[in-house]
Amino acid sequence: MHPRSGGSAATLVLSSAGLRPAPSHRAPSSLPPPPPEGAVRFAAFNAALSRPEPGALLADLAAPGHRQVRNVAEIVQRVRPDVLLVNEFDHDPHRLGPRLFQDHHLTRGVRGARGIDYPYVYTGPVNTGVASGADLDGNGRVVTRPGTLEHAGDAFGFGLFPGQYGMVVFSRLPLLTDRVRTFRRFRWTDLPGALLPNDPDTGRPFHDAAAREVMRLSSKAHWDIPVEAGGRRPVHLLASHPTPPAFDGPERRNVLRNHDEIRFWVDYLSGSAGHIYDDGGGRGGLPPRAPFVVAGDLNADPDAGASHPKAIRQLLEHPSVQDPVPTSRGGLGAAALDPSAPEPEGHLRADYVLPSDDLRVRGSGVFWPAADEPLFRLTGDRPFPSSDHRLVWVDVDVRE
Repeated sequence: MHPRSGGSAATLVLSSAGLRPAPSHRAPSSLPPPPPEGAVRFAAFNAALSRPEPGALLADLAAPGHRQVRNVAEIVQRVRPDVLLVNEFDHDPHRLGPRLFQDHHLTRGVRGARGIDYPYVYTGPVNTGVASGADLDGNGRVVTRPGTLEHAGDAFGFGLFPGQYGMVVFSRLPLLTDRVRTFRRFRWTDLPGALLPNDPDTGRPFHDAAAREVMRLSSKAHWDIPVEAGGRRPVHLLASHPTPPAFDGPERRNVLRNHDEIRFWVDYLSGSAGHIYDDGGGRGGLPPRAPFVVAGDLNADPDAGASHPKAIRQLLEHPSVQDPVPTSRGGLGAAALDPSAPEPEGHLRADYVLPSDDLRVRGSGVFWPAADEPLFRLTGDRPFPSSDHRLVWVDVDVRE
């Protein structure tokens, strides 16, 4: 991952683990038991399946013995989510990547783990690497040729090429794809009260008028994917991957954008969502009383790190959202190595699975084995054998 990556900052490793009090339903070990009867396991995993060149991920996915891809697949097979959001999975226009990952890796058991089949898959284009035609990084130049950092800085979302750091959803349950709403083109300036960056020296807008006219809020995409999970109503998977609050300047444009990308979901869940429009022209937010799960690498910790102090708290404190606060043995053990550090590297909470308050949580956890567990080989230490993030899972009862 490039140090100026538009995915997740290399030091923002981690998920929901380590520095949190353990809830009563925490998993006793890193390897979760099957979901209780009637429960559905939702998971989010920034799998670091992004590459610096278009087509490079496809080549790795086509190689059955690729070590990192194999380890990522085994983690999925060990946790066995029913619905899985994968962040940092390069999007290709022909959608070959998810098929290769499924056929060459997920369905083939790895080191004693049973293969897993996901008959329902959703993916789509993202803003990363898509030329904006405007000066979004504020350096006085407009670069539209892919493959350079200058292009990445002016793209709608930071990326060396269109589709880098994409997203994909794998599901064992039917996805109502004809009812999916995407918000990739929603403009940042159309968010009421948006925290648009200013030049701290002059107080003037950091972006010129042409940039403000075209800027998109979502650095990758925001998706609302209804899942036929077995209850009377579909569960809406609200998937995104906000920009990391780093790699900017004193104007803090990425810090502010991260805040507003998360705030989009706050508005979407609230009654006052008339300003929201999707890529198909539909308006408004989530239907009243619709169950949901917010999932993804949100790149914000409520207690530490460089994000805006209210970035993730505004979502965690929303009256319709519950936070299971998943934990792990590996996270607790790693945190104990340096308990006095205010921001121990690798212990910022970044990845979330947040059910609506009308879904009963039956279990939760983070796949992060402790160093004395055999499966520690899948997460390990730097250089990480799979990803610099950890898979987060939550079991919810969808029966009403």
